[in-house]
Amino acid sequence: MSAKTAERDLKNTVIDFIARWGVLLTIVILLIAFSAAMPFFRTLSNIITIIRAVCIVTIVAIGMTFALTVNGIDLSVGSAATMSNTVCMTFFIWFSMGATVPGTLLAILLTLIISLTIAAINGFLIVKLKIFDMLATLATMFMFEGVAMTYAGGGAINERMVKPDGTAATGTVPVFLRTMGREPWIIIIMLVLVALAFLFLTYTKHGRYMYAVGSNIEAARLSGINVQKYRVAAYVFSAILASIGGILVGARVGNAQINSGAPYLMGAVAAAHIGISVAGVGRPNAFGTLAGAFLIGVLENGLIMASVPYYTVNIFKGLVLAIALALNSVRKK
Repeated sequence: MSAKTAERDLKNTVIDFIARWGVLLTIVILLIAFSAAMPFFRTLSNIITIIRAVCIVTIVAIGMTFALTVNGIDLSVGSAATMSNTVCMTFFIWFSMGATVPGTLLAILLTLIISLTIAAINGFLIVKLKIFDMLATLATMFMFEGVAMTYAGGGAINERMVKPDGTAATGTVPVFLRTMGREPWIIIIMLVLVALAFLFLTYTKHGRYMYAVGSNIEAARLSGINVQKYRVAAYVFSAILASIGGILVGARVGNAQINSGAPYLMGAVAAAHIGISVAGVGRPNAFGTLAGAFLIGVLENGLIMASVPYYTVNIFKGLVLAIALALNSVRKK
């Protein structure tokens, strides 16, 4: 073996190792660096804070992961979360549906059903009209962002507010829902959804069919897979999970703010794409998405604790995403 061949093999090995384990290695490095610089960072309370902070973005990102499995993307997840947050809070605050646990569960169920409107429109635009998924979901992002703001009267939904019709709101956010927004329940909900998504995509024929559609849509069609059905299903999962994320936003803060789900879009996109490279899987996957969300959470928490201005945090988050995409691109070559 020549020196050049050995050097090339070593280079390829290093690149492959970084592509496979770069995300997890980066998490370890960040944990060590932030812990050494700031002793409070490694305390149990701060670790729980990080985990709690990534719960909602992970749930929304799992929905994005389903869209990526069919080689699509869903930019409307932030608006879906906003609309669900708004609708769910109005059920409780405007219509007093949270007086009982069954009423609370009915309000949550109705919110999830309403979120299917987003999935239906996305599926129609992308699958039936064959509009490019990024453009179609960009359109629905603006559409449902406007729907949520119009429905709320352009303002926040709070207890004891004056409703758009001029009457006073008498309902309250139920304790049951607020409990769901606190640890350990919000963490348990996240882990259960991640596990279910992983099991569905990895061990069911429907999950494998989604991967087949995303890998080669024409080959999947020729093999007898109902391509349209699985593409629509991906956007249904995406809308439902974004809706769950929006409901949990309300559970955490007890109200609905204007564009409350918008900040989760960038985090969801980043986490889902970063997760593709975790452990060399090379395809969208639930546990990889969880690792991607945790990486972003650790980075954001550490930078804020280090007194880095909040308006520069997105620079680092975007840089991490760019590096992850670059590693995926290099590994495919």
